[in-house]
Amino acid sequence: MSTKPSPLTLVPSLRVFRGRAFVFGPGKAALLEHIGRTGSISEAAKAMEMSYMKAWKLVKSMERGFAEPLVHKTRGGYARGGATISPTGRKVLALYRTMESASQAAIRRSTPRFTRLLK
Repeated sequence: MSTKPSPLTLVPSLRVFRGRAFVFGPGKAALLEHIGRTGSISEAAKAMEMSYMKAWKLVKSMERGFAEPLVHKTRGGYARGGATISPTGRKVLALYRTMESASQAAIRRSTPRFTRLLK
């Protein structure tokens, strides 16, 4: 009895490093998108089921990795505080998503050839 082989799945995951320092990747991109939607680091963290402290540390690490802030923060607590994606943050996020799309397109083109080499 012959069974049909499982389909091949390739999933790209881009991570950007500057030297050995991790600068940007899928989690930071998702956090930026959630901050853009919610206007809050706290609400973005909740939406991602992550602690506020972890989200804050990711935002701080993005500040260290880029020449300009990716997130503009406003102090003031729940009623007056908030966060928005900076123009640089929007550029970084758009470029990252463009690179993801390009890598996914390359994988779609290459998968049939790769599949033919499998057992």
